[in-house]
Amino acid sequence: MTVNEALRLIAGAFVLLSLLLGYYVNPAFFLFTGFVALNLMQSAFSKTCPMMWILKKAGLQN
Repeated sequence: MTVNEALRLIAGAFVLLSLLLGYYVNPAFFLFTGFVALNLMQSAFSKTCPMMWILKKAGLQN
C-alpha cells in the first residue's frame, strides 16, 4: 500500500467514524468531520499533510 492509498483510507475511516459518533453519541463529533475536511483541502494546496509524514515514518512508500 502506498502513502496516498493509506491516506485516503485513513481519511475515509475518520470521516465515517466521526459521522457515526456525531449521530449516535454527541453532535460535537461533527466538528472532527469538519477538521478532516479542512485538512484535506489545505493539503491539496500545500502538497503536505501531517498524516503523510507519519505514514512515511511508518515505512510506507510513495
